[in-house]
Amino acid sequence: MKHLTLSGDPLSFSGFYDVVFKYRPIRLSRSVISTMKRSRRVVEKTLSRHEVVYGVTTGFGKLADQKISESEIAQLQVNLVRSHSCGFGPPLSEIQVRGMILLRAQVLARGYSGVRPVIVERLIQMLNQSLHPVIPSRGSVGASGDLIPLAHLALLLIGEGEAFFKGKRLLGKTALKRAGISSIVLEAKEGLSLVNGTQGALTLGLLSLLTAERLMETADVAGAMSLEALMGTPTAFDPKIQALRPYPGQLKVAENIRNLLSDSEIRNSHIACNRVQDPYSIRCIPQVHGAVRDAVATVKQTLSVEMNSVTDNPIVFPEEEQIIPGGNFHGHPIALALDFLAIAMTHLGVISERRIAQLIDPECIDLPPFLTRHPGLHSGLMMPQVAAAALASECKLLAHPASVDSIPTSVNQEDYVSMAMGSALKLDQIISNVERILAVELFAAAEGVGFHTPLKAGRGVAEAVRTLRSRIPPLRGDRSLSHELEVICGMIREGDFAPKKTGAKRRDLQ
Repeated sequence: MKHLTLSGDPLSFSGFYDVVFKYRPIRLSRSVISTMKRSRRVVEKTLSRHEVVYGVTTGFGKLADQKISESEIAQLQVNLVRSHSCGFGPPLSEIQVRGMILLRAQVLARGYSGVRPVIVERLIQMLNQSLHPVIPSRGSVGASGDLIPLAHLALLLIGEGEAFFKGKRLLGKTALKRAGISSIVLEAKEGLSLVNGTQGALTLGLLSLLTAERLMETADVAGAMSLEALMGTPTAFDPKIQALRPYPGQLKVAENIRNLLSDSEIRNSHIACNRVQDPYSIRCIPQVHGAVRDAVATVKQTLSVEMNSVTDNPIVFPEEEQIIPGGNFHGHPIALALDFLAIAMTHLGVISERRIAQLIDPECIDLPPFLTRHPGLHSGLMMPQVAAAALASECKLLAHPASVDSIPTSVNQEDYVSMAMGSALKLDQIISNVERILAVELFAAAEGVGFHTPLKAGRGVAEAVRTLRSRIPPLRGDRSLSHELEVICGMIREGDFAPKKTGAKRRDLQ
């Protein structure tokens, strides 16, 4: 695979996902090396002039008024990395760690951090050699960036901490040696530049964004499939209605549903029935799913800005030969965006669960109770709906915004924090829950459509049912469904149920 070159230019979504998922190799452009050297010279000149610069010749946070002697400047950076490496909880996944390394390298390569090119070169080597530091998932408040997670990343660079290499968890020093990578002796500002940034929450957000796009595409298919099973009407998706409230997401979802239902024999069989309107969970699919689409688009724009922003403190301006302290490390833009996405995805899961409830209720449509052919003896889909309800309720709890919270840290120096990592971790769980709720709906809706045989469903729905049946047999009697539902989750992640108009199979965000 062709190298991804870090050139200081914006990093694309596709470039990010290629490196993270496909292990695309990376290299550093010569022009970036030159830019970084100019930035580094500004730091060195500042040191030679004995100027007071935060984090370079002073302590950190509330200790910024403590001047550091010239002989202790290098040790200050090592102490920073060590002292900040105090995370808790299960480690982040390999994919999540790869994203953090790449995004931190991208920021440093912009040339506003004042670090030597060797810092970025080592990060690139770690990615290319699939060497991944052990980074605990808990501990960041998203204030001066994700200080604790990024410190654990930096700890490996100096030959400490732990790392995963070739399937084994090793001491950092041992892992570096086996990967053929030399440790680094940090110099002035380099430890601070490695830990100041939003790349922890940002990485988790970018990975959730990718899955969220899969889910919003799948939800349209699941909704259309449920409509067919429930013998609903597509009149609410009429273009004339949608044009009077022309949100982009709503228009797109209505178009998707119309395409999925085209040439439906099931619809034609009940076109003259007495039912005038369907429940909201069916009738308002364009309005609800469409609002989710628009939310995803908004979040995508925010994360695009963030992944190509400089989030250091202080920031080095080589042309002006200035080092200016600021607050670009603060994670609030990410926290708000990820909380927004968490709320949107929760709605996608909750409305899906309501359609599942409709499918198993014989009062709603002439389908057998719980979609079983032998009610009483068999329970059918009674309990999968219960599981979906549990997941939906958990999503509601997790959707409470983390960004509305703040807790002062560092003796009130960092007195207003973003909790962006909390937003990212909650979102990750919500995404997982919604994926499973949609898996239950796809399973249930396919069963419901099957009861209308020999009538054919709409072309898109029929294709989705065939896709499901290629892996999952019909429910002829009670059986354990956990494994099969996880299989459907895997199919969702691969984009197997995405409408053809939006592209099938896994595709990277462009």
